[in-house]
Formats: sequence, structure tokens, C-alpha cells
Amino acid sequence: MADFATMRRMMVDGQVRPSDVTDPRLIDAMLDIPREHFLPAGKAALAYFDLDAPVGGPGEGGGRRLLKPMVLAKMIHALEIQGSDHVLDVGCMTGYSSAVLGRLAGSVVALEEDTRLASDARAALTLVGAANVKVVQGRLSDGCRADAPYDAILLNGAVEIPPEGLCRQLRDGGRLVCIQGHGPAAKAVLYSRNSGDIGARPIFDATAPVLPGFVAPAAFVF
Repeated sequence: MADFATMRRMMVDGQVRPSDVTDPRLIDAMLDIPREHFLPAGKAALAYFDLDAPVGGPGEGGGRRLLKPMVLAKMIHALEIQGSDHVLDVGCMTGYSSAVLGRLAGSVVALEEDTRLASDARAALTLVGAANVKVVQGRLSDGCRADAPYDAILLNGAVEIPPEGLCRQLRDGGRLVCIQGHGPAAKAVLYSRNSGDIGARPIFDATAPVLPGFVAPAAFVF
């Protein structure tokens, strides 16, 4: 039987800590939350590997995958989440990222459009006691206007088009992080909203599968 507790510590010590993730609350959350509970039974052994772990769901361009632990940790770290923050987790899949966010924020809306993944997220989040996380099913590109505005928004995957609509769901001073682009040129980008203006800056190199609803339209070819 796999020793998941040891694997979890090795993941944090080998992937997260060396990547300039210094928030002790985030480190403690990733040490404590059993990531294997958020993967299909046949994939649980992949929970702590340095890879995007498959969880199924059609998506656009292939099945859905949990972000690499290091990439997820760095993205959440960049959001500088406070204990009173209201957070939107876009593309929560089976809910692992939402569980981590729930340890840092006051409340989390976990948005997922795939019916089975949303159901799996509800079950897994209940199992780990994430009482401040609410799973909502809906189109990822629409966000969740009913619960806006948000202090922080995490996109669990890559976008080929700027997430301007989601940025409008941020409150003043709010932050959004996503992976923008694909291939070797892709980067994690941190957006911020201040006095109605949206700014953006790249923060580190990263790649991920493109989220449903964020694929760029095909260019017309003569």
C-alpha cells in the first residue's frame, strides 16, 4: 500500500519549498490535504508526482488534469490570499485546489462545468471537511457573477485569450492568476484590478492544458 503521507511530504519538500513558496499556511495546507482523494481510484498513485494529473472530463483538446503541485502552489502564492478573502476557483475539477484555497481564504466558490467532475468535487471536499467551499456548476468562461465580486480568482489551467470577463468580477484591489498561452512561450500571469483599470504581469514560466471556453478562435486561412 502506498505511503501517501510520506509522498505528500516529499512533494512539498522536493517540489514546493524549492520553488520560492514561503507562505507557511500554504505549505501546511499542502502537507495536510490528501491529494490522492481528488484523483480517480486508478490514478491515486500519481497524486504527488511532478505532473498534471489526469482526472477525466472531456475539456477542449483532451481530458482535464490537476495542475502540477509546484505550479499550483506558485500560482496560489502569487495571489497573496488573506484570511478574509472571497475567492473564485475557475475549473476546480475534483476540488483539490479549492480545498487548498479554503485553508487560506474566508470563502471559496469552486466553479466547474463538467457534471461528473463537479459531483466528484462535492464528494471529495466533504470528505476533507472543506466547509467554506461551495461548488457551483456553470460555464468556466462566464465565471460566477452571482457571488462576485472576488478578492482573488484562480484559473486552473491555461487560456489562449485574455480573461477580461473574469477580471471584471474582481473587486477593486483584486487579483487573478492564470497560465496564458501554450507551448514553451506560455507563462503564469498575474492580473490586478485597481480603480477599474486592469494590469497584468508575467510571473513565471508554466504550461497547462487549455481550459474549456478559453481556446482562441481558429484564424481564417485563405
